[in-house]
Amino acid sequence: MPELPEVEALAGFLAERLVGRTVERVLPVAVSVLKTYDPPPSALEGRTVTAVRRYGKFLALATGDGGHGPHLVVHLARAGWLRWHDTLPAAPPRPGKGPLALRVRLADGAGFDLTEAGTRKRLAVYCVHAPEDVPGVARLGPDPLAPGFTPEVFAGLLRDERRQIKGVLRDQNVIAGIGNAYSDEILHAARMSPFKLAASLTDEERATLYEALETTLREAVERSRGHAAADLKAEKKTGLRVHGRTGQPCPVCGDTIREVSYSDSSLQYCPTCQTGGKPLADRRLSRLLK
Repeated sequence: MPELPEVEALAGFLAERLVGRTVERVLPVAVSVLKTYDPPPSALEGRTVTAVRRYGKFLALATGDGGHGPHLVVHLARAGWLRWHDTLPAAPPRPGKGPLALRVRLADGAGFDLTEAGTRKRLAVYCVHAPEDVPGVARLGPDPLAPGFTPEVFAGLLRDERRQIKGVLRDQNVIAGIGNAYSDEILHAARMSPFKLAASLTDEERATLYEALETTLREAVERSRGHAAADLKAEKKTGLRVHGRTGQPCPVCGDTIREVSYSDSSLQYCPTCQTGGKPLADRRLSRLLK
């Protein structure tokens, strides 16, 4: 799933190519992709793109004077992606053929496709008067790259949280933009167990976690910046130290990276760096061994 660094890079990539250009057509191809109907996608047609912004993991394209026209807001979900074309095919796309979900054509023939692999269709597109009209955007917690996201703000978010820290970091209502991959990376950098209760952290542990969060995300943004949309997935994978690397040696201590599996996801961690050398309980594995 694209997370804050990749969506930030996508926003920059699109801003360079869209701002000042006119939308000619917005063509929903997959029935499931469009989540709103008023205003219709056609309301964007003939309008000039004025800005591209990120809200957590959401992308928003603003149109009209001062960005007061309709917005196209996109959440790529787990398997969605964006493909840029300097010249789009002349023929309109055919519904039901391949992963294509929505196409945006500019007046000069360029544009982009939104695609989604697999059968679980979660890619979401909204045409709204303002990004905050999208419920997922309205509920977002503070952005960790915003100037106001201070150690004190972070500490306040965690103080009364009785959940495991991994889940808190991934909760978009608490902090915007962090998903499964970067929460693993942040906790590894902080040398902290993903199962540790957020409210139990000491002042020193909160400060360490804050520093790990800021450093991990900002370094990932810098690695991603300037890359073409087509290269961002590969760039993300090369920068990850533990996530998706089960069975490989930890780049810090050399211990074997372990995994905890859930029904639709998994987390990775280093026992030596994060849990005092003790493997975490993997409930799915435990059931298989019974």
